[in-house]
Amino acid sequence: MKIVVIGGTGLIGSKVVAWLEAQGHEAVAASPRTGVNSLTGEGLAEALAGADVVIDVSNSPSFEAAQVLEFFETSTRNLLAAEAEAGVGHHVALSVVGTERTPTNAYFTAKRAQEQLIEKAGIPFSIVHATQFFEFVRGIADESTQDGRVRIAPVRFRPIAGDDVARAVGRVAVGRPLNGGVEVAGPEEFRMDEFFREALAAMGDPREVVGDPHARYFGTEVSERALVPGEGATLGRIHYRDWPGSGR
Repeated sequence: MKIVVIGGTGLIGSKVVAWLEAQGHEAVAASPRTGVNSLTGEGLAEALAGADVVIDVSNSPSFEAAQVLEFFETSTRNLLAAEAEAGVGHHVALSVVGTERTPTNAYFTAKRAQEQLIEKAGIPFSIVHATQFFEFVRGIADESTQDGRVRIAPVRFRPIAGDDVARAVGRVAVGRPLNGGVEVAGPEEFRMDEFFREALAAMGDPREVVGDPHARYFGTEVSERALVPGEGATLGRIHYRDWPGSGR
């Protein structure tokens, strides 16, 4: 099976490509680095020729509201048009758990716009909604730092290893289109501020973590269960304490 991975040289994309190849599939890593640009359309027709499945794990270089929305809408429209022309039978996209529950978050709004374009395109599809990656823990802490203190809301949090995300995306891609979505999350649920307090300490990061109900998550306050999946989610198998980057 030929599977083209848009964003295939990035954090998750490279892991997806490796997993697919290990299963015996022809996996094509497509990104601007390899001459394929979903935002401009450059190289798409050539990359998608003969493809059975397209996986989109690309991401916007900017999280500014207008730019992130433009990226996901333009990129997705270009991809879907190229897939229709090439006769691709399955479009798989990686999204975020809770896109519909936090409408004031610009990134979530942009991802929801992407999902809606996919749902209306007429190409069989599957959308994988993942929780936050272990790999983003330090970045989330940096984004949440004010005056040297990390302000984190005391809400539920269920992060997942990038390897588990890639495995879930790959398994969905080689299966029948869901024409809907599936949620994937880490095996353990935490209170977010407590998780960051322990995680930063394990990394040797001296910053104080403050539990603040009004702390903003990338610009938006979040509700108690906005960032965790509902019942029936697929759970990863890698625990944070066993993840190599945890510092433990």
